[in-house]
Amino acid sequence: MNIVFMGTPDFAAASLKALIDAGYNILAAFTQPDKPVGRKRVLTAPPVKVLAQENNIPVYQPEMLKDGVAEGIIKELKPDVIAVVAYGKIIPESILSLAPLGCINVHGSLLPKLRGAAPIQWSVINGEKYAGVTTMYMDKGLDTGDIILTEKTEILPLETSGELYERLAPMGAELLVKTIELLKEGKAPRKKQNDAESTYAPMLNKELAVIDFSKTKKEICSLVCGLNPWPIALTSLEGKRLKVYRATPCDKSGEIGTLLDEKKFIVGCADGSVEFLEVQIEGSKAQSGEEFLRGKRLSLGLKFE
Repeated sequence: MNIVFMGTPDFAAASLKALIDAGYNILAAFTQPDKPVGRKRVLTAPPVKVLAQENNIPVYQPEMLKDGVAEGIIKELKPDVIAVVAYGKIIPESILSLAPLGCINVHGSLLPKLRGAAPIQWSVINGEKYAGVTTMYMDKGLDTGDIILTEKTEILPLETSGELYERLAPMGAELLVKTIELLKEGKAPRKKQNDAESTYAPMLNKELAVIDFSKTKKEICSLVCGLNPWPIALTSLEGKRLKVYRATPCDKSGEIGTLLDEKKFIVGCADGSVEFLEVQIEGSKAQSGEEFLRGKRLSLGLKFE
């Protein structure tokens, strides 16, 4: 089985490694161009490139896919199947049809729920009980292709999207290997998605991060967990940004958006309160909510915005 792999982050690298370990012939890896990372803007290779080079797999990093260059390369490679995992670019229809067994995608949700760029984060933000991964045949729509296999897992209490991401990456990798095996045997199932049940998971942005204390405690805690590790939920304290990394629901009641306890970092919301378990004030390091209060000695009734 000859495979062309297309993917970029560590989530995708887990799938590439699983294919390598399973003994498949990876003809080439297509990934996003190197990008500057960190404050010093150091040009950094994506995880898929690093892994491919370690395994002597040819790497291609086209700026675009619509100019026909990538299509020409894949045509010459003649793959049996193209595997796409978190590549980060729209795959043109001309490429989708190049492999006889299809162009297969691993998506981080239980399709048709949460089609789009950030399914793992939105599964947490939305307060879903379950998350999962799906393999599907790619088509011209946005995550609309026929489903092959799915794997479901319960979202744990207070689990961040980063922690869920770490659990789903190997699940997706294992599911991709199973899918390729079924394709090779001619036994891969094919189930159409019910568009009426679809939801959308757009890219995250910093505008989502501001906590609205008029929301319920479940909504606030889900937002905090879903935005960790990026962009991190925040509020404002005495004119400074206060990032909130973890929060848990509380039953203590009081005025919305105000501090309700002098020892525990509890803030009132629509149906009770939330306790901030880990926070970071602008210009300082992250610490527990209780440590923060001991250092700040904030007054009861202090308003957060």
